[in-house]
Amino acid sequence: MMKSTMMTLLLGLSLSAAAQTKDGGISAQMLQQIQQQNAPTASDRALRNALASNGIDVLARSQESTRALDTYFNVETKKQSITNQKSSGRCWMFSGLNVLRANFAKRTDSLTVSLSQDYLFFWDQLEKANLMLQGVIDTGKKPIDDQRVQFFFHYPLNDGGTFCGVADLAEKYGLVPTEVQPETYSAENTSRMSAIIKSKLREQGLELRRMVNDGKKTADIQKRKTQMLGEIYHMLVITLGEPVKEFTHVFRDKNGKPLREPKKYTPKEFYQEIVGGPLNGTFIMVMNDPRREYYKTYEVEYDRHTYDGHNWKYLNLPMEEIETLAIASLKDGRKLYSSYDVGKQLDRKRGYCDIENFDYASLFNTTFTMNKADRIATFDSGSTHAMTLTAVDLDKEGRPMKWKVENSWGSDSGHNGYVIMTARWFREYMFRLVVDKKYVSDKLLKDFEQKPIMVMPEDPLFQMD
Repeated sequence: MMKSTMMTLLLGLSLSAAAQTKDGGISAQMLQQIQQQNAPTASDRALRNALASNGIDVLARSQESTRALDTYFNVETKKQSITNQKSSGRCWMFSGLNVLRANFAKRTDSLTVSLSQDYLFFWDQLEKANLMLQGVIDTGKKPIDDQRVQFFFHYPLNDGGTFCGVADLAEKYGLVPTEVQPETYSAENTSRMSAIIKSKLREQGLELRRMVNDGKKTADIQKRKTQMLGEIYHMLVITLGEPVKEFTHVFRDKNGKPLREPKKYTPKEFYQEIVGGPLNGTFIMVMNDPRREYYKTYEVEYDRHTYDGHNWKYLNLPMEEIETLAIASLKDGRKLYSSYDVGKQLDRKRGYCDIENFDYASLFNTTFTMNKADRIATFDSGSTHAMTLTAVDLDKEGRPMKWKVENSWGSDSGHNGYVIMTARWFREYMFRLVVDKKYVSDKLLKDFEQKPIMVMPEDPLFQMD
């Protein structure tokens, strides 16, 4: 019996090994070849010893990246206070509100203001909850494993976004000063709140799907959805606070001296004071995506913050065109919303981005040959972080040598809260730019108004900032 059992076990192991090496698996012969071509050298042993107690970036840092940082810029907008998104994905909102308050300061010359991210984030989360629930209703007849249905249940809520969200939310709900509705712990640390609300939304979504498939009346389904949003609203009040409905505010100069008498505002009245009119329709969004045809307009399905709002629509342009738009705006003292793959070749301590900050190829004795289009197509690179473009340094021919952005990681991060980027890094890892129409040529404005080509939100480039 023991012998029979042992034979059965050996046969099973043999079959298992055969199954593991079938159709492209790593066979014993292949493993031997792999190991033979990687016989360790003295240099490999030295690197392995060094990496046992050091981070990869410590050893990969190039000598050139340690040179003194050139901080001079011949085109620079006025500085403003640095913000901090803390442990949240709200960079899009911080950058967008930084642009709005900078525009306000420029328009009024001396007035400054700080805008509440917590207030707008409350409405962002409620609107995204409605977008998910209504999307589930709209696709209720489709099977649960349909790609679009799975999109809503996979991403019922997030704290990322784009400038479209700032425009739609601010126009709909207004703005308030930071001191009127300051940050809460859950605003600065969104993960736990988000996870709990996601679970609730998935539960609610399943119920709405059943109502659709049971043939319930549209009015009854909408009534139930409203009740569900009431639950989400309550959860947001508990974590982010009740949205301010009315407040008193006094504008002050940079020294704290009151410039006006205190005045009562609603959030929408304060928005009018700060922005002065509609945001939508005043700007265009451009992007550099070398995989797709330039001078064509694209729109990302469901890449919006409100169900009745605007999808992200952008004009795809070569980097030279984008640089021209950015320079025109900066020369006129206007900051710009922009986004990047900031994790690539970023020296976080110095706040410096250059494509040769870290020499990973030499460290690992290999090459990294993908271009921008290849990196996007393979999910190796994409728009991951929004920052506010504030300055450019031009050579005698007017070509950019380096750029500077205002970040939202606090004033003690990077270069006093800023990040400096070389021109070559900017061309490789910059993706999105929002620019006022006044700086855009008639030709590009006409291109932007083309019927957009629709693309899917699952595309590697269109993940939330």
